[in-house]
Amino acid sequence: MKRIIIVLAVFALLFSCKQDQTNQIQTQKAKNIILMIGDGMGVSQLYAAMSVSEKPLHMEKFKVVGLQKTYSASDYITDSGAAGTAIATGVKTNNQSISVDTAGNAVKTILEYAEEYKLATGLVSTSSILHATPASFIAHELHRNNYENIARDFLDVDIDLFIGGGRKHFVQREDGLNLLDSLRQRKYNIVNGIENLNTRNDGKYAVFTAEGHNPEILNGRGDMLPQSTQKAIEILKKNDTGFFLMVEGSQIDWAGHDNDIDYVITETIDFDNAVAKALEFAKADGETLLIVTSDHETGGLTIVEGNMETRTIETHFSTEHHTSNMVPVFAYGPGAEEFGGIYENTDIFEKMMKAFGFEKKVFSGHNQADN
Repeated sequence: MKRIIIVLAVFALLFSCKQDQTNQIQTQKAKNIILMIGDGMGVSQLYAAMSVSEKPLHMEKFKVVGLQKTYSASDYITDSGAAGTAIATGVKTNNQSISVDTAGNAVKTILEYAEEYKLATGLVSTSSILHATPASFIAHELHRNNYENIARDFLDVDIDLFIGGGRKHFVQREDGLNLLDSLRQRKYNIVNGIENLNTRNDGKYAVFTAEGHNPEILNGRGDMLPQSTQKAIEILKKNDTGFFLMVEGSQIDWAGHDNDIDYVITETIDFDNAVAKALEFAKADGETLLIVTSDHETGGLTIVEGNMETRTIETHFSTEHHTSNMVPVFAYGPGAEEFGGIYENTDIFEKMMKAFGFEKKVFSGHNQADN
């Protein structure tokens, strides 16, 4: 009888320990989130790059994979403004809008929540930093092309770091303002060129890599995106509370608009090289949720023939515009299990909020329709 009691006690103890471990896994929060958006990258863009690459892509290493629906509030086929807004805020809005709802009310972004919770924050892009996708995380405008307004919105959020093009919109302005002076007053280190960024400096960073947009990989951009991703992580991880970083590979989209498969492949591989930097950190850190996704597919790319031995493919584009195709989502780290399956693009925001343990709050942002 005593043996039976002892055996039962051991099983009870083992079950209790296992249950505790399960609960710990389920309740583990992410200290950091790195969100990486390959603008215009659908499954075909990804598989085209996989087919011609001499080595497996880093995105192939993810075990949790999902699909997100991309339609906007106004259109079956989204633009980057509405798609970026959905991911950044959890709200579907009209095409061309930047983090406002369909009535023009500003809606709070995950980056703004991170600021409120005292996390470090950053944005990186191979386009102008004021372009639709990065702008969706920091600005609130009725139209994505209000670049001067978007630049001014950067002064309203205490972002710790941004890297990308668009310097001219801070200095060559119709209102005559020099927003670089305003950034200096807010204790930003203003740097021209990623090669001049010293991550050991204290304070915040405004890193301009181009007056407008950066050039494509095929025209000399080099490793700006992987290097920027790594340096952004080095800076933001200094915050003991954690950080939120959004990294955009912008020009996969532009390549799709151009129906240029070489452009598509080189930009996708470059984006994957940036993913490698983030994945390396997330694996070593253990407290970082890494999400890799897209905002929409561009070009209607189809791979019609290929040869895995010669690493060659034949492709067809059905449009020069965006499509309605679902796009992939990859996740690694605490909370990654939430990203499997098929869901709305707005759910990415909800899943990030859950991973951080943030609570939604009423946003006091103004109505852009009144401007």
